[in-house]
Amino acid sequence: MAAGMTVSSKLRGLLMQQLRGTTQLYFNVSPRSLSSSAQEAFKSAPEELSGHNYESIQVTSAQKHVLHVQLNRPEKRNAMNQAFWRELVECFQKIAEDSDCRAVVISGAGKMFSSGIDIMDMAKLLQPPGDDTARKAWYLRDLISRFQKTFTVIEKCPKPVIAAIHGGCVGGAVDLITACDIRYCTQDAFFQVKEVDIGLAADVGTLQRLPRVIGNQSLVNELTFTARKMMADEALDSGLVSRVFPDKDVMLNAAFALASEISSKSPVAVQGSKINLIYSRDHSVNESLDYMATWNMSMLQTQDIIKSVQAAMEKKDMKNVTFSKL
Repeated sequence: MAAGMTVSSKLRGLLMQQLRGTTQLYFNVSPRSLSSSAQEAFKSAPEELSGHNYESIQVTSAQKHVLHVQLNRPEKRNAMNQAFWRELVECFQKIAEDSDCRAVVISGAGKMFSSGIDIMDMAKLLQPPGDDTARKAWYLRDLISRFQKTFTVIEKCPKPVIAAIHGGCVGGAVDLITACDIRYCTQDAFFQVKEVDIGLAADVGTLQRLPRVIGNQSLVNELTFTARKMMADEALDSGLVSRVFPDKDVMLNAAFALASEISSKSPVAVQGSKINLIYSRDHSVNESLDYMATWNMSMLQTQDIIKSVQAAMEKKDMKNVTFSKL
């Protein structure tokens, strides 16, 4: 009790000093003017990450607290095969529990981000065994639910996930990026809700998340019913992506600089923000405020607040502040 009161008293004193005119100076950081150290961070050679051994994806430690998840079937345009649907779940479950990781960048190897589902590889799975309609339906429902989990696990992962998209982002790849928190793309990128062209309705997240991402139901309907391509400029104008870059290298540098900036902040603050943003998206304002109050009644007691305020008052770079693992 006494220790708690001491912390609270110290925090009040620091906050009062901070509010007397210094807050804006140190917390008004633009994502377009990231520190030079953050921009340089991606240039160091990535480290292979132990414990992440997969056929369809590659996971590397790009820099401190930042992981790079790369779709890694370039010869197949990163088409999503059976291994992918299983491995991405395992990958992000491990990332969610990795106390060293604070941000993730996901990209595609080769000439494009992803061409979507690998029809040839998945053909057998899409043919239910037996001849009883009810049992076939039960099998397919279970299969679709498992596929949905592949991208929901990204959304549920408390670490912010930045999608870096170049070239084509087709079909299932749109499902994937709409489950991410931030989306960057290159000028040559295009996005295509392709499912109607192969005779089905998109069923692993696009129809549920895309309307919330871009906030334009008419445009979502148009893209879904026609399977037309949305080019990079339109994606930026609609809000699907937040920035467009001239090429893949420039985009990846920016994505890793952003990830570095995010990872320098308190993980309690960042991960709590992600969880509450998603909760608020799916609930009323009053419900979300109540959830937030309940959340912060414990999280406001973190030492990260004192460390952040002290760093701001002392004009320290947040990258020099050491936050405990989470």
